Amino acid sequence: MKPHCKIAGALFLAGLTLSALTPSRVAAQAEASKSNTPRAAESPDLESKRAETYYNYTMGHIAEQMYESTSRSEYATQAIDFYKKAYALDPSSAVIGERLAEMYWKAQRLNEAVQEAQQLLKRDPNNLPTRRLLGRIYLRSLGGGATGTNGGAGKETGSQEIPSGQAEIIKGAIEQYREICRLDPSDSESALWLARLYRLQNSHQKAEEVLRGVLKTDPQNQQAIEQLTQLFLDEGKSADAVALLEGIVQRGRPSASLLSLLGDAYTQAKDLAKAEKVYRQAVALDPSEINYQRGLGQTLLAEEKFPDALSVYQKIAENDGDDPDTYLRLAQIYRQLHQLDKAEENLLQARRRDPGRVEVIYNEAMLYESQGRFEDAIHVLSDAISGIKNQTASVPSSARALAILYQQLGQLYREVQNYPAAVNTFQEMQRLGDEEDRRARLWILDTYRAAKDIPKALETAKEALEKYPNDPGLASSRAMLLGENGQTDEAVKILRSQLTGAESDRDTFLNIAQVYERGRRYKEAEEAAHTAEVLPGTPRDSEMPLFLLGAIYERQKEYDRAEEFFKRVLAINPRNSMALNYYGYMLGDLGTRLDEARALVQRALDEEPYNGAYLDSLGWVCYKQNKLVEAEAFLRKAVERESHDPTIHSHLGDVYFRSGRKDLAAAEWEKSLAEWHRALPTELEPDKVAEVEKKLTQVKHRIAQQKPAGEDTKPQ
Repeated sequence: MKPHCKIAGALFLAGLTLSALTPSRVAAQAEASKSNTPRAAESPDLESKRAETYYNYTMGHIAEQMYESTSRSEYATQAIDFYKKAYALDPSSAVIGERLAEMYWKAQRLNEAVQEAQQLLKRDPNNLPTRRLLGRIYLRSLGGGATGTNGGAGKETGSQEIPSGQAEIIKGAIEQYREICRLDPSDSESALWLARLYRLQNSHQKAEEVLRGVLKTDPQNQQAIEQLTQLFLDEGKSADAVALLEGIVQRGRPSASLLSLLGDAYTQAKDLAKAEKVYRQAVALDPSEINYQRGLGQTLLAEEKFPDALSVYQKIAENDGDDPDTYLRLAQIYRQLHQLDKAEENLLQARRRDPGRVEVIYNEAMLYESQGRFEDAIHVLSDAISGIKNQTASVPSSARALAILYQQLGQLYREVQNYPAAVNTFQEMQRLGDEEDRRARLWILDTYRAAKDIPKALETAKEALEKYPNDPGLASSRAMLLGENGQTDEAVKILRSQLTGAESDRDTFLNIAQVYERGRRYKEAEEAAHTAEVLPGTPRDSEMPLFLLGAIYERQKEYDRAEEFFKRVLAINPRNSMALNYYGYMLGDLGTRLDEARALVQRALDEEPYNGAYLDSLGWVCYKQNKLVEAEAFLRKAVERESHDPTIHSHLGDVYFRSGRKDLAAAEWEKSLAEWHRALPTELEPDKVAEVEKKLTQVKHRIAQQKPAGEDTKPQ
């Protein structure tokens, strides 16, 4: 059947039923109800005009219905044309004006829809249907990604930069929904939209007031609860979010979505055990919702419960095999479980699904680093940086991606002791913006410190503080450099000025303890470390203070007390590689419980297989066990990784000497002395230097005695 036949048929049916829709007739009936006075007969011209208005309005309505059922643009055009004709005949009719504005909106002619609606509101600011329509138009202009659906929580919101064009649309939408809520206080859905728009505008206090108003009249409104919770999380008010949701959970049977939000709140509050519990409850209530499983998986990852996390992400992959993020998390888990082949397989899957994603490239480089393939890691990052630089440099996302990659590349150059390349890389990072410049300066000064160029590091710190005088991170870094340089009191003075009486003081007290420890002021170091230990926090927050106390006692040769603290660290985190290595090395150096010492150091190496210090520890324990072949192999690897460490050269010299290779021993001890002479003031250990000098003198004397007489005599 042709379209015009359909319209004719619809018009015939409409003629039987739609007479009540006639705007003028509705108005006439309203007027008649106000007065019992009989109306005078209307003129023929007025009747004709009224009939024409009705005809055009009805035809517009039918064309609108046809457009809704077919989505064909010609029906939208017809509907608009008919409504415009009807409106021209009866410009005072709010009903026709509303239908015209609505039709403009349906046809996505948004500017005309806005103009028409605004004209209606000029005549009647309290026109509620038109305000609802104009509000919907503004929401459509923002797009679904910006506004979500049904005024829900919208986890993607939070503080964000809004383009100027969108900011004006948000402002207009807020005006409409504020008026809607004034005209109809019972309209909770519009109130939810108003709160969401305030959140988009970063007007968090206003959003909170609206949401609390909704909950005052309807305490069980789940969408309001979700929005208010997400608002608290956006502002970092995890305690408020937890308090809100815990009360609801305790009062009744919470939904899976509320339990998931409570998991988010616990995660932000760093209460991972509770987060895991409620995520598991959410998954049990709705096993089909992938997002609840993701929340559980991320929490298990953060808790380092890698086998459990693996099980969760494998289920996610079965149900949603197209998401690259799932394979990325699987790769991270396999890397932590030291199953590097499987980690690489899953990274490949992630790359296939999202080849340009920075996080995939970053994890690929980290995987290569875990495999000891440092040059491959550097190559991957360098190529990625070149590719992004060829794109539009001014795009903020590109700048952020470059910052991540530059930082990782610079760290890799440091790892292979290519300090000039590391500095150059961080200098490239500086050009990306103020925040990147600030972070890059921190890395540059720390790179100079690692290269034992303290004067250059201090100069860099001074320049950085001239540009960012109120940056606590830069001030702390300068203080630590002064501590490395033997200026203990000056360093501690700077650090103590940063104490605030808050939980964040833990890091400051740890820095103070390290400065005192390097300055060999052990009692003061103990006091600062103990202060850091007793500050409120999670058990994991105690790891570093306890480890530092173990190191301080070991330096004072109080080995039993040192062992006590290393054991306490490992009770909290059995995979703490620093504690495993230090504890194992201490036992090995003492020549006691050597099998246990070796097992401890091996566990540290399982976590970081290419750590030069850990390789040295294992080589030294093997030397103490008189397993010289193994000792040499580990120590040679250690020297490759840490070529400027005097202790490693000394240990390798001891292995060569015991195995009868005196020339090689002398060469390593000479390298050890050269590195000791380059050591920082706080690193220098005179007793060890004297020991190496003594061994070198003795071995040179033996070598000279073994040479045949006249071997060094020059020919005449």
